[in-house]
Amino acid sequence: MALEEYKRKRDFAKTPEPSGSVAARKGRELFFCVQKHLASHLHYDLRLEHDGVLLSWAVPKGPSLDTSVKRLAMKVEDHPIEYGEFEGVIPEGYGAGIVMLWDRGSWTPESADVDAALRKGDLKFTLNGYKLKGSWVLVRTGGRYAGARGGGDRAWLLIKHRDDWSGDIDITEFAPKSVKSGGDFEDILADDTPAVWTSNRPAKGGETGAMLAAIIDRAAKLKARRSGAPSGNAARGQRRAPAPAAGKRARKSPRKK
Repeated sequence: MALEEYKRKRDFAKTPEPSGSVAARKGRELFFCVQKHLASHLHYDLRLEHDGVLLSWAVPKGPSLDTSVKRLAMKVEDHPIEYGEFEGVIPEGYGAGIVMLWDRGSWTPESADVDAALRKGDLKFTLNGYKLKGSWVLVRTGGRYAGARGGGDRAWLLIKHRDDWSGDIDITEFAPKSVKSGGDFEDILADDTPAVWTSNRPAKGGETGAMLAAIIDRAAKLKARRSGAPSGNAARGQRRAPAPAAGKRARKSPRKK
């Protein structure tokens, strides 16, 4: 079954991710998306609709518009079509973290037979998204990449072809926010409960852990401003801090410029 591995890795009583089903759509453009995922590591998940599911690759450094750059893309389990619109928080378990819908649109295979191209390990395609456009290729590789995170035939390279949409701009830095909500990770997290992350955060140290800690702090301040509650450590705790005494005003966090 196309989604068997996807379902095996998840407890749908604990995750808001869709359980999904294989759902081929006829007479419509093929969907693609890129989801920016802060889990044990920050990475970007490229998903291409094919035969009723989303073929998926995890791209640790994100897509590059520079034709000289080869980005590692690890093939992961197929995902349900519904997952392509998912943006939110996975509180615990497999993939625990924050998911942002970073880009979406349609894709067109440049090969007549996608399955044959996948077997060969050379899939050329055109993207028409908000941020990613033009011709690309996914190439299965070996060598030093084969040992990365399990490697083997899971290791591919994502490369931009030279066209009007290629260039040396860092698109992940230039356009870091969601195409669905317009927000960043802290905006997504501010709609949930920051306390979940203080007890179940997926990254506990290093650069990713520090990034998540900063996001939690900014999310708590955003949530506090929206609710009128105090910000800072109290807003990040398991329980909301008591309201300020009569005649005293809670300090407001500075607005983000």
